[in-house]
Amino acid sequence: MDTHKVSTMPQPGEPAPAFEGITQNGDVIRLEDFRGKKLALYFYPKDDTPGCTKQACNLRDEYRLLQRGDIAVVGVSADPVESHQDFAEKYDLPFPLISDPDRRIIEAYGVWGERTLFGRKLMGIKRTTFLIDEDGIVRHVIKRPKVDAHAEEIIEKFDG
Repeated sequence: MDTHKVSTMPQPGEPAPAFEGITQNGDVIRLEDFRGKKLALYFYPKDDTPGCTKQACNLRDEYRLLQRGDIAVVGVSADPVESHQDFAEKYDLPFPLISDPDRRIIEAYGVWGERTLFGRKLMGIKRTTFLIDEDGIVRHVIKRPKVDAHAEEIIEKFDG
């Protein structure tokens, strides 16, 4: 029995929940580290799976465009730090991936819940991206982002 509660997803106009996590490089990063910058905080189910790899590689390939828009990118999944290290090295990812095995951040953002995979229902991370402005306010929530055009979605939403 899963004792973790399903929490509410922050909505546009609300403050982004504070977070602190360990990246693939062993660095600690927090929401407040991104004050004064736009942040695309993206949650994904699992390292090195087809959809998650497409999404990460799209963000990598368009990273310069995101930087030009002063948009930082941080990925979050429940995978351990070592898995993130392997994933980031294998695909040369230029942005941090937070390891959240106890799901504190995942649950604070309300992205843990029932999802469907190959017709089966299971509990897991719902692929979701939160666009957070320079003041720490959620501006957009992208549910079910396009894995092969995600950077473009982020830029469009922040510019729109």
